Amino acid sequence: MAVRQFDRKFGGDLVENLPRGPGVYLFRDEGGHVLYVGKAKDLRRRLSSYRTAGRRKAYRKMRTIVREAASVEVRSVESERAALLTENALIQDLRPPYNIDGAYSFLYPAIGLREKGGQVLFCFTTTVEAWDGLEIEWFGSFRSRLRARDAFDALVDLAVRLGHREPRSRLPELPRVRGSRVVGVRRLGGRWLAQLRRFLAGESSDVLGGWSLALLEKAAARRDAGEVQEALARLRDFYESDIVRLRAACERAGRPPGFVAQAERDALFIRSRHPVRSPSVA
Repeated sequence: MAVRQFDRKFGGDLVENLPRGPGVYLFRDEGGHVLYVGKAKDLRRRLSSYRTAGRRKAYRKMRTIVREAASVEVRSVESERAALLTENALIQDLRPPYNIDGAYSFLYPAIGLREKGGQVLFCFTTTVEAWDGLEIEWFGSFRSRLRARDAFDALVDLAVRLGHREPRSRLPELPRVRGSRVVGVRRLGGRWLAQLRRFLAGESSDVLGGWSLALLEKAAARRDAGEVQEALARLRDFYESDIVRLRAACERAGRPPGFVAQAERDALFIRSRHPVRSPSVA
């Protein structure tokens, strides 16, 4: 059934005439709208898997795409790296309904810091552009909203224990952005801010050790020692799983470490995993 349906829609000789090299393919509906974008190291082999998709659960998405599609467009590229980058760009641009990974990069969050007049603002948002003009230094963007929000909450919890949380009335005029969060802390101390910047930039996790020692001097923190240690552990995990990986991807891709815009993040990781190889000298 799958073979007959594929051949009837796209042609019985489509697969055998495809190249055995890398490329991307776009399944379109009757109106020409792209339903799904995929990439392949071997276009003939990949499209053949759609043609012969069986009844097992693992092939359900392939069968659905073939059933809903009216045509398929195939584009050859020069390398697997180019296929990955082209797929990512097409998904970002077209937002095909059957693509999940990479289709929602606009949800990738960033964490921001701003120090002014002894007040430190901690910001969490997926809409960095809404905060233009506030002199916030951004870090990220990060792949997981859940992990980044959890780390942000741990960061704020420890900062408030070391300093003094500002009431909303003492914060500067701020945009109201859905899903964003801003917390102001006073009396945090300049040395902590410098170490925090290094932490969020993936340069050093020394601030965690420093905070751990400083919190020992706080009676409330000693009373809540379990919560403090849990917050420190969550930050260390986030540093290793997300912050360091982002910095390493920048370095491998030949990009100066720093804030990576949401729409650029997936392409950056693709380039870091598939660097351009210099031609060998004979």
